[in-house]
Amino acid sequence: MREVLDQAMAWYGRGVRFAQATVVRTWHSSPRPPGATMVVAETGEVAGSISGGCVEGAVYELAREVLETGRPVTETYGVSDGDALAAGLTCGGILEVFVRPVGTGQDPALEDIAHAIGAGRPLAVATTLADGHLPAGARLVVGPTGVRGSLGDVRLDSSAAECVREMLRRGETGVPRSVAGSGCSWAVPVFVESYAPAPRMLVFGAIDFAEAVTRIGKFLGYHVTLCDARPVFATSARFPQADEIVVDWPHRYLAAQRERIDERTVICVLTHDPKFDIPLLEVALRTDAAYVGAMGSRRTHEDRLERLREAGVGQAELGRLSSPIGLDLGARSPEETAVSVAAEIIAAHWGGTGKRLSGTRAPIHHRTPREPLPGRPPDPVRDTG
Repeated sequence: MREVLDQAMAWYGRGVRFAQATVVRTWHSSPRPPGATMVVAETGEVAGSISGGCVEGAVYELAREVLETGRPVTETYGVSDGDALAAGLTCGGILEVFVRPVGTGQDPALEDIAHAIGAGRPLAVATTLADGHLPAGARLVVGPTGVRGSLGDVRLDSSAAECVREMLRRGETGVPRSVAGSGCSWAVPVFVESYAPAPRMLVFGAIDFAEAVTRIGKFLGYHVTLCDARPVFATSARFPQADEIVVDWPHRYLAAQRERIDERTVICVLTHDPKFDIPLLEVALRTDAAYVGAMGSRRTHEDRLERLREAGVGQAELGRLSSPIGLDLGARSPEETAVSVAAEIIAAHWGGTGKRLSGTRAPIHHRTPREPLPGRPPDPVRDTG
């Protein structure tokens, strides 16, 4: 929704009705993840994408129908093997799309989303999908402390709020798995959209490689902080893409940030100096960060491990360290090295192998344990030919 929010709010502000089509569940190699959104105005204008072009035409027509009837619908799209001209996913994936109408001045949840994103505040919205038991499109807005709206059932609201808040903390979007004792086991399908602030990338060491890493970090959607103890090097002129530049001893700054570091945070140590590296990594490896990488040669790495062991860092903590940082791409320049680092971060997040896809047989799209796993795809799958 972030991708189309400006356009959606522009229509909303002008009193233009539109339909919002959102991917809520996927199976196999679907091109876009849950949360991908396309909006279709009553004027015929379109913004966003849900499948990279595979089924946009069919969803466009469905959105126009929803605008006419005013009723939300859930539809499933899959492989079109019966008709070469039918709309379908040539990649072999399956996706479930929820389409709902948005009236003029009648969607407080949309306003809440816009305000939260603008202010950088976390917010999640739970929406009932069409299943016949409760009205489709009922919405519950959940923040870190408060709840607004209803899914149509008081007991469901109470159990959903706890699960939605946990998904928001993890930055997850999708239909929650039914897990015993988790507060996420409901008979009604509910789609949760998490609008968490951008995950953090902490880059230590104001060197040329760091400038390239901050650039690619911004490209990937991170809130990037550059930290170095040397004010002459840590400047906005040298790091224009960084959201924040901190002049402080790296380990001291990181220790002060400890409570803000979560399982979405990535830490890149590029200082190349033991007097900075060792105390910094002592702190970093004991945080909840999803990724801790450190630059250096293999010889530097072995020396670094020995120094960390002497400092009391345990084997389990050392096992979290990605050093030398990055994947083996043969990178040489700062920009190539930044791609190598980014590739390792992406692989670590999604459970990728880092191998060439042409040499593997595994699914292209991996799932991590943190991502909600949907059940079996619905049957039958719609072929829109």
